[in-house]
Amino acid sequence: MTFNDLGLSPEVLRAIEDAGYQTPTPIQEEAIPFVLMGRDVLGCAQTGTGKTASFTLPMIEILASGRSRARMARSLIMTPTRELATQIAENFETYGKYHKLSMALLIGGVSFEDQNAKLDRGVDVMIATPGRLLDHFERGRILLTDIKILVIDEADRMMDMGFMPDVEKIVSLLPPIRQTLFFSATMPIEIRRLADKFLMNPKEISITPKTAAAETVKQFLATVENKDYVKRDTLRKLIRSEDIDNAIVFCNRKRDVDTLNRSLQKHGFKAASLHGDMTQPARLETLEAFKNSDTQILVASDVAARGLDLPKVSHVFNFDVPLHAEDYVHRIGRTGRAGREGRALTITTSADKKFLAAVEKFIGKKIEFISIEGVEETDAIIERPQSVRRKKGSTKKTPERKGRATKQKSEKISKETSPLRDSGGPAIEKRPKGNSSKPSSKPQRKPEPIEGDIIGMGSHVPAFMLRSCTDKDE
Repeated sequence: MTFNDLGLSPEVLRAIEDAGYQTPTPIQEEAIPFVLMGRDVLGCAQTGTGKTASFTLPMIEILASGRSRARMARSLIMTPTRELATQIAENFETYGKYHKLSMALLIGGVSFEDQNAKLDRGVDVMIATPGRLLDHFERGRILLTDIKILVIDEADRMMDMGFMPDVEKIVSLLPPIRQTLFFSATMPIEIRRLADKFLMNPKEISITPKTAAAETVKQFLATVENKDYVKRDTLRKLIRSEDIDNAIVFCNRKRDVDTLNRSLQKHGFKAASLHGDMTQPARLETLEAFKNSDTQILVASDVAARGLDLPKVSHVFNFDVPLHAEDYVHRIGRTGRAGREGRALTITTSADKKFLAAVEKFIGKKIEFISIEGVEETDAIIERPQSVRRKKGSTKKTPERKGRATKQKSEKISKETSPLRDSGGPAIEKRPKGNSSKPSSKPQRKPEPIEGDIIGMGSHVPAFMLRSCTDKDE
């Protein structure tokens, strides 16, 4: 089957030909005809199967007739990340080059002014992340009552990121009579429940690849001690032992991304970081530098695991085993693209047993262990701090000082608990000190001496007691 058999217009087919595509993927082959018929579609397909084009191509065809009105978009595509939204926008520009369709990209990290200007003129296609879309709606900058087509992409990722309450709120603001296209890489019970709520008599399409991970990607494991400085040193040795054009290093936590990036830069690597807390211009600048090979290593959170089409990535390193098994497939899917060979290396520790088992079950095979020269559980201590600064006010002691202090303390306790006797009087034990006040810096009047011993006060007698006794004697 070719694209000519799918019922697309000559203008769309010409744009597809210009892009260099001739044969539709399975998800495109099955979904496009039903979208053109106006049916709701429930699609389940992994990343890299071409599902973005499976809804952008027929949407261009449908939206070619009609025109938009001010502040009233005709279609809405919701995605979980800015990168995926940007990629979808690029698809519309590529395949809609022979149509005069207007588009607005509503994502965070970008000024509201440019987005407002496009919305005021009216748009045919609105591509948005849920948070920024609600911001515009609550400011009264957009109306959602004219939406004819709704697309929810990467629904499972939206749920993982906690966006589903926002998505449900947005869907409640849309007209009930609309066409809805719902796509997800996985279909757990929660996603199925949402699909049943959003869709009406949908055509279900499920594309299961022969293997969860691409055959062009060779996968390896390196097992090390469960310490960050060991993992960092192991990563550097892995990078140096591989013939790398450019690579992506994935971390589970955003705070680890910046830490690892600084570590790599410190050791002479051309590295940059990418995570969700960066502004959109900074993220685009980082990606551009990586595409142009100005940056060799991109340290990223899972924000880069989906929606990034970087065809020349030779290696993927998992600094952490992903918490969700499907994220592993998305991560290593950044390499070995377009028929090229790629390598994926994962650093694992004893704490990752459960997550590693889930990954291997998901991909249906055991990952091969790799031995790197100089990497052992007790090795990789380059970044171990040689001295630790004691915090101000710390009472931590060396063994020698600790022993001396213990001895002094024992002697002090012995003295304090020994009986003090006066001539013929009963034994009296010293009471432990209560609230001790700071010694005053002001000079105090020296008390006049008195005759006799004061029982129970030790060698220190408060001045007020001396004064009282003196006054009484007088």
